Amino acid sequence: MSQKSKKINTAIKAADSLSLGISIVVAVLIGFGIGWGLKELTGSNWGLGIGIFIGVGAAINNIYKAYKSQVKSYEEFKEKR
Repeated sequence: MSQKSKKINTAIKAADSLSLGISIVVAVLIGFGIGWGLKELTGSNWGLGIGIFIGVGAAINNIYKAYKSQVKSYEEFKEKR
């Protein structure tokens, strides 16, 4: 594997990790926004808790999807060898 190819692979892995991190933060922030809106509509703090719960659930779902994608790509790589 050439030096240029190694650099490209490193850049791709870094971008993929950054993408996962950003998607986790965005999911929690969107959940917080939903919760804040529910809190304002209902006047109850339960709405905020429900929104945060939804955001954390979405973040966990993003992590699970990324994990499954990685497992699939490793299996494809193993089959090519």
